[in-house]
Amino acid sequence: MHTTSPLAALRQWLDAHHLDGMIVPRADAWQSEYCAPYDEKLAWLTGFDGSAGLALVLKDKALLFVDGRYQVQARVQVNMDEIAIHHLHNEPLAEWLAKNVEAGTRIGFEALLMTNADFMQLSATPCELVPLDRSPFDTIWSDRPAPPAGLIREMPVEISGESSTDKRRRVAAVLAEKNADVLAVTLPDNIAWLLNVRGSDIPTSPVPLSFALLKRDGSVEWFVNDSKLVELPDAVRNAFTLAPQEAFIARCKALSQGKRVLVDADSAPVALRFAIEPQGEIVWQTDPITLMKANKNSVELAGYRECHHQDGAAWVNFLAWLSREVPLREAAGNPLMELEVQAKQLAFREQQPGFIEPSFETISASSSNAAMCHYHSSEASNKPIGHDHFYLNDSGGQYHNGTTDATRTLAWGKVDAQQRLHYTAVLRGFLSLITLQFPSGTQGHQLDAFARRPLWEMGLDYDHGTGHGVGHQLLIHENPHRIAKKVNPWPLVAGNIMTIEPGYYLGDSHGIRIENQVEIVESRPGFCTFASLTLIPIDLSQVELHLLNEQEKQWLDAYHQQVREALSPRVNSDARQWLEEATAPICV
Repeated sequence: MHTTSPLAALRQWLDAHHLDGMIVPRADAWQSEYCAPYDEKLAWLTGFDGSAGLALVLKDKALLFVDGRYQVQARVQVNMDEIAIHHLHNEPLAEWLAKNVEAGTRIGFEALLMTNADFMQLSATPCELVPLDRSPFDTIWSDRPAPPAGLIREMPVEISGESSTDKRRRVAAVLAEKNADVLAVTLPDNIAWLLNVRGSDIPTSPVPLSFALLKRDGSVEWFVNDSKLVELPDAVRNAFTLAPQEAFIARCKALSQGKRVLVDADSAPVALRFAIEPQGEIVWQTDPITLMKANKNSVELAGYRECHHQDGAAWVNFLAWLSREVPLREAAGNPLMELEVQAKQLAFREQQPGFIEPSFETISASSSNAAMCHYHSSEASNKPIGHDHFYLNDSGGQYHNGTTDATRTLAWGKVDAQQRLHYTAVLRGFLSLITLQFPSGTQGHQLDAFARRPLWEMGLDYDHGTGHGVGHQLLIHENPHRIAKKVNPWPLVAGNIMTIEPGYYLGDSHGIRIENQVEIVESRPGFCTFASLTLIPIDLSQVELHLLNEQEKQWLDAYHQQVREALSPRVNSDARQWLEEATAPICV
């Protein structure tokens, strides 16, 4: 249980600076989903280490706002006597402030950590938002880790498929079209894509924490600490004007005089607005790089396909080992544990050529731990894996030519009847969406219900999205596309990479998720469908097969045949028999 000393230290700091409270977000200055240890302020303050959330600390209370993925986890990790848990979307911070604080309540915030969109919402509440000149965490977090200083490497055009010069020319054309003089690039994955580089500031997220300004002539000022560039070839370094990272905001202020600056409306920090206005004009629009990056070129698509063959082989080697070891170890009274299995899976991935690192922290979750859909095993929570309960594994890899993400839920023996129905409903939702043909340009929220219908028919649902974009050796959750209930206005077209991952979670009991990464391909003029990139057998041992229709059974048989034929030459010899059995046809 996290002690209250960090909260007490922050309250003392706030009192000394004549503030009534402070907003502490999970985000860093780049709105990263996964942060460097230096930026894990929310985890240090509250004990909650999920990838989305924020805290409001007042003199007499503290509140933590997290989304549906983390409602269970937050209640496990934080001291509920000190911190109240709220839903980030269903009861957001702005709504809470409007109902519960008096006019003039002084709430501090760090302008580099708050987006302009959030600032505008919060400005409509009775409180007085006070931008801080310095962070209290520089003072009160005495053992704070050092700022990230990961080395940056080149992403060769043979893998990226397009030169940085050509990419910058395309983006500059958009600036001219919008009559903007400069684009302020604040998203690290957009910078990585634009400059054809990759970073190592954040484990599993190969992006360089930095900022950039791109002008209408295609030239770039890159605000990055020089110590990160020692391995970059001179030709790459000399293609840009370099400046220290901390000079970015001051440079925006100086450069914006009489200029029109295009700024990302969703992710840019409000500090940028404070620097540019009023001497310059902001063009609020989604960074054009975001959509360009999501529309993959032929070289990138080929890389995804190849790395999924490699990752599929690693998965099959792992699952064959797991299926042998679970009954043996359980019978010996020494069952496999979540952390041991997670480490073994990584070892199998490390055998694959081109593997660099995991693409996110593996979710290795047995029985009730899987009810926390973004659970991460620890020595304290480590559960055994055995018969008669589900084991959920959600993991992926960063390969030199692409990024993978997949989930399988497995069981040995038989789970109870209710859990089998839950598993079958999740599988049917997965099949409903992955077999769908839809008009090109359809938006993600228009597809979401296809995956939920079998669960809805049982009066059940899951509190997370159904799918997300995946970067090309970049972020595991790539903008702008999502398949979810929330409106997502971006058209899905051939060349987009997505996941399909319905699930179901019952607290203190079990969790189920089935996830494939997919490429959107043209199926006929004006229409698209999903082509599976993921090549991993789907466990059918817990499926009520009589509830599947013929189309669903035929898809599973065709998919398993594809998996078997693609991976048999690649897997270890001791895994081939398991692969044959795991992909055996339903329809005989």
